[in-house]
Amino acid sequence: MLMKAIRWPIGQLILILNFIFSPRSPKRAIEEQAKIDDKTQSLSLYQLPSCPFCVKVRRTMKREGLKIELRNISGKNDFSEELIREGGKRKVPCLRIEKSDGQVQWLYESSDVVAHLQTLTKAA
Repeated sequence: MLMKAIRWPIGQLILILNFIFSPRSPKRAIEEQAKIDDKTQSLSLYQLPSCPFCVKVRRTMKREGLKIELRNISGKNDFSEELIREGGKRKVPCLRIEKSDGQVQWLYESSDVVAHLQTLTKAA
């Protein structure tokens, strides 16, 4: 109970600061953005709104202009169960990458996710 009492206000502070200091998305040509959007269609980010590591990944998404489905795992829901069942653990952030051959890769660790996301815009 004490941890929840500590986490909640810190989480709210993180959300407020993220809102105030939100990065800007880049301005791109329509064709260039369409290529990037095509690359991100097969991605989903399992996350918690006030998790600082998830905020780090979402800020990179915004800074890079990436449209990726967000899947909130708060409480007991389908996304939380799917993450545990298919990804192997309830840890966020986790990027679900569906490959063209149908295989799925689960990428944990915010720094690894950020590095992967940055490659999507560099190769566009």
